[in-house]
Amino acid sequence: MTPDAEGIAGHARAAAKSGGLPPVHLWDPPFCGDLDMRIARDGTWFYMGSPIGRKALVKLFSSILKREGDAYFLVTPVEKVGITVEDAPFVAVDFERRDEGGMQVLRFTTHVGDCVDAGPDHPIRVERDRESGEPSPYVHVRAGLEALIDRKSFYRLVELGEQAEHEGAPWFGLRSGGAFFPVIPASELP
Repeated sequence: MTPDAEGIAGHARAAAKSGGLPPVHLWDPPFCGDLDMRIARDGTWFYMGSPIGRKALVKLFSSILKREGDAYFLVTPVEKVGITVEDAPFVAVDFERRDEGGMQVLRFTTHVGDCVDAGPDHPIRVERDRESGEPSPYVHVRAGLEALIDRKSFYRLVELGEQAEHEGAPWFGLRSGGAFFPVIPASELP
């Protein structure tokens, strides 16, 4: 039987009734094949080539997303289907800066409503394009799943950046939750 989005959604709804995120890390159902579903770099979810317009459905699917190595799956207690993720499965569309006990904490919100405080358990990392040098910043959300930090938020983050020692050299980076996250070597700053 070929997996379909409606069947997966039904199983996900049943699993989500307990409240909170379903325990996908505990589920190891049989692989049922690949689903024609794709998450674009901008966070748009597509099914059979068409964007999924229902936010509630996207949020439901995002709650049963699991990463194994470089592969992504939608997982329910009874089935596991492969999907395509172009970059990161989530997009951090905003953040707020708070002070907690004299320590800066950056709280990110994703396009599907997840909130996460950057820190040792939720690091920020920046990949740079080998040719253009263009940065792609990410924050860890849960269980190996990351959010690409959108451009407007990244520009705001840079305003909060500072220089600090990292691996024996000065770096420009971000501090949150007591951790320093390097963005670019200080020697490369204009």
